[in-house]
Order: sequence, then C-alpha cells, then structure tokens
Amino acid sequence: MKRVLSGIQPSGKITLGNYIGALKNFVTLQDDYTCNFMVVDLHAITVPQDPADLREQSEAVAALFVAAGIDPNKANVYMQSHVRQHAQLGWLLTTLTSMGELERMTQFKDKAAGKESVGAGLFVYPALMAADILIYNADLVPVGEDQKQHLELTRDLAGRFNHRFGDYFTIPEPYIPKVGARIMSLDDASKKMSKSNPNAGSAIYLLDSPDEIRKKISRATTDSGREVKFEPATKPEVSNLITIYSQCSGMSVAEVEQRYEGQMYGPFKKDLAEVVVGALEPIQQRYRDIRESGEIRSILRQGAERASEMAEKTLRDVQQLMGFLPE
Repeated sequence: MKRVLSGIQPSGKITLGNYIGALKNFVTLQDDYTCNFMVVDLHAITVPQDPADLREQSEAVAALFVAAGIDPNKANVYMQSHVRQHAQLGWLLTTLTSMGELERMTQFKDKAAGKESVGAGLFVYPALMAADILIYNADLVPVGEDQKQHLELTRDLAGRFNHRFGDYFTIPEPYIPKVGARIMSLDDASKKMSKSNPNAGSAIYLLDSPDEIRKKISRATTDSGREVKFEPATKPEVSNLITIYSQCSGMSVAEVEQRYEGQMYGPFKKDLAEVVVGALEPIQQRYRDIRESGEIRSILRQGAERASEMAEKTLRDVQQLMGFLPE
C-alpha cells in the first residue's frame, strides 16, 4: 500500500476548516493507504509555547483525531516528538538545504514580519517538515494551499539527496481535494478560517457548544443580494457558507442551492447552524469519552512504536548512504 503522512500543530484550537480540509480526508485515506497522522509538537515550539498549554493541546488534538473517525487500528496516531527519527533526519536534511531556499518560504516571512528577533527554529523548520514526510517515504501528503511551498522544498530535497547519494527517497505528491479543501473565515471570505484570527467569531471550533455555533453562524458575513447561490467570484461569503453546508451535510452544492432556491439568507443560515451542530455533536461526545477514559495515551504510545519501526529503517539507510559509521 502507498503511504500517506500529515499532521496538525497543537498550537491552538482545531477549527471546522481543519476538520473539513484535513481530518475528513484523513478518515477517507486510512482505508486505502498506510497512514501516519501526527500531532506536530516539534513544529509548534518554533514560536514560544506555555508548557501546560502545549501538553493540554497536544492531547486534545490527538483525541480529536480519533474522535473525528481516524481508527488507530488502521492508521498510526502519535506525537511527532515521540518518534525521535524525525528530528534526526531533520538535521541531516538541514545540511542539504540552502539559506536562500529557507528565506523564500512565505510562512517564515509572514510569521517573522515586524519582529525584532526570530528564532532559528522557525527559519529551519521546513527541513524538519521535509523529514516528517521523507522518514516514511510517503507517496501522498494532504496539504493546504498554504503548505504547497513546503512540499515543493521536500520534493527538491528528496531529489537532491537521490542525486548525491543514490536513488532512495520517494518524491512525494500533494493530495489536495477539489471541494472543501479551503474553508474561509466567517467574517471575511478572502481569508482562510484560522485559529490565529483575533476575531473569535471568525472561526467555528470543533469543541464549540451548539449555542456558540448558532451565534457565530447567525453573525457570519453575507454578500449583497438575497439569493443563496454558489458563485465564488461574485458571492464569496455565501459560497463559503454553502461549502460548509455541503461538507457537513453530505449534500452536493447543487442540492443545497436547489433546497434554498427563492429563499433568503435568514432561513439558510438558521438551517446551516443546525447542520453544523449535528455534524459536530457525535465528534464532541466521542472526544469527551476518549479524554475521560485516558485511552489516548495508549493510542499515542502504540502509534509511535509502529511509526518508529518504519522511521528507524529509513534513518539507518540514509546514514549509511551519507557515510556515517554504523552503531
């Protein structure tokens, strides 16, 4: 079976956009691929983190992976830091990465903008992200549009290694769903729904209460006019809400449009809120069960053990090819 690798940072709450754009795809992929889904805590510390918050969020994100439908018997769910080979291969790949390549990373520019001091970890972490992927020789990597540049660097580093040391690494391909891959903010459809947005009403979080969800959707920005039509160019706000409706209900965009033909935004938004509440309630209940039982620790331990077996073989092969003495 081909291999898939992806991860989510534990630096903040998981949004509905993360669920639709990432977690739902993880659940689909686990039946057809060998999957490794990790909580990327090593990436999170490229910016300052409160230790207690990092521990809590790491466990919360891992529990949401399972609550959303990832089966630990089918896919490996683990903490990035629990598989030491990620960091080891990350260093080796850093030595193959140029300063210019890292300076061109858009995410680094965005996060460093306006700051007097920026940590070196933030600068070099694209090499660690490449190691995350290549340590398993992943064939497919589910990525958002904002991560495509990092995947291109990974592909370049894999090719560079193969050229210098022998044909070893698989060149990974992006997996980007055509529909629902990018859910936009509720207050501005030109921006991705993000946990970093200072406006709390801009994002729906997976653990929001039903009343919080209803309030946020009732206040969601809409376009001028009254028709519930999917026209991203001229009606971006409503088109975003239709995408959310479609993804949470299982209906096609055309079916959503047909259901609300001749109706105004009010009834549509009211129904949308209930659709989202209905989609998230079972996830929230499963999440509470997982946290109360404490089972997530054993899931993470088992996932890390299985992932480490694959990662160790790759690391030893790479070290041998690069000329390191065996232990």
